[in-house]
Amino acid sequence: MTTQQKLMTNWRWWLCSLLFVATTVNYLDRQVLSLTYKEFIAPQFHWTDADYGTITSFFSIFYAVACLFAGKFVDWMGTKKGYLIAIGVWSAGACMHAACGWATASLLDGVSNAAALKAVEAGSNVALAISTTSVYLFMLCRGILALGESGNFPAAIKVTAEYFPKKDRAFATSIFNAGASVGALAAPLCIPPLAKSLGWEMAFIIIGALGFIWMFFWAFMYDKPEKSKHVNEAELEYIHQDDAGIPAATASSEKSIPFLKCFTFKQTWQFIAGKFFTDGVWWFFLFWAPAYFHDQFNAPASTPLGQGLIFTLYAIVTVVSIIGGYLPKLFVEKKGMHPYSGRMLAMLIFAFFPIAALFAQPLGLHFNTPWWPAILIGLAAAGHQAWSANLFSTIGDMFPKSTIASITGIGTMAGGIGSMIIQKVAGNLFTYAEEAGSAFRFMGFEGKPAGYFIVFCFCGVAYLIAWSVMKSLVPKYKPIVVE
Repeated sequence: MTTQQKLMTNWRWWLCSLLFVATTVNYLDRQVLSLTYKEFIAPQFHWTDADYGTITSFFSIFYAVACLFAGKFVDWMGTKKGYLIAIGVWSAGACMHAACGWATASLLDGVSNAAALKAVEAGSNVALAISTTSVYLFMLCRGILALGESGNFPAAIKVTAEYFPKKDRAFATSIFNAGASVGALAAPLCIPPLAKSLGWEMAFIIIGALGFIWMFFWAFMYDKPEKSKHVNEAELEYIHQDDAGIPAATASSEKSIPFLKCFTFKQTWQFIAGKFFTDGVWWFFLFWAPAYFHDQFNAPASTPLGQGLIFTLYAIVTVVSIIGGYLPKLFVEKKGMHPYSGRMLAMLIFAFFPIAALFAQPLGLHFNTPWWPAILIGLAAAGHQAWSANLFSTIGDMFPKSTIASITGIGTMAGGIGSMIIQKVAGNLFTYAEEAGSAFRFMGFEGKPAGYFIVFCFCGVAYLIAWSVMKSLVPKYKPIVVE
């Protein structure tokens, strides 16, 4: 045996890096709307927070429904083709947002072009027609974006299960999942400047086109570990170390669980609960943080202060989330804990992080600075990402590899439903609170700040509720065995 054969290749980490890039692009595409909404899009289309809430909630529910089928689609098509189709669809949907202004003007009489939309008198019937028409057009584009993006996590989690043993999956997941925070981190540095210099339409086109570039690398780099020319025997043996004597060549040829039967397992409902209660919190911060800093502290996303706040928030998320994925690995290797027990303990620890959100509004308004909210929301969101990396990994602990994408899709659907509820409630609540002014009060706050604080209160306790439900459903490690 040569020295080359004795050394273990590390192709799994190259693929993990590619998953990281895909997730980064995924979240860049999601962020274009939130970072252009208040300053560029809302004035042009005469939107209210309720309109924005309708669009983001539609994205969430459509994403939820698509996720129900996306996992099964990835299992059916295979990881390589399924991922290519998913990112191709969402990249096209992202670019299509740029045509909404032109399409709105084309569909309405009395509006000559997209530039004339903003000049229409606010509150007029024409302005109402513009807002209504544009909302439906943006919902169409968000629907296409959601359809494609629903395939990202089922495919990525499936790749992680194919290429990593159980003890490494949470860490690998935390690395590619950090793309969510890195995408959100890069977004304020590139999207507002693009929108300001080239127009918000070009921001959607340029960011959306990144996905097409990624497709080229995926097509040539990915193959199943047993077939990959970049994976040697030593790495293959390492990958399949959990298969207890099953030959590496046949380790992935297990039977799949029928889709409807997945719902008969408590382990499935455990994952559903973990996603339903918590995903909406992350999406609320993702979609509303730029608007929050704009409304409460007069810090638009295109200003250095606005960019600095969002960058600081997601810098905290990026660092802490990667550490969060390493924590269960530490529990397993240093403390001798079972991977599932270590994962659940890590999730309990990170369930306390979002409590920081309870102090964001009080400290921000008391000291009259947006930096306290940026730091505290960053800690809360970091807790989510660390929680999420471990939550995704529980699927690989419990289910056979052949069913992982399907279970991921089911859970992500539940998360989308939870997010839809938060987005819709938040949008309507903020519009109502702003109109009611001092007549709307909650725990010492009034008007729109009271509305934000109500949502922050839910965000702070959601993870402890989720962990309690998960622990009650599956108190101890109990994998699903397909006979």
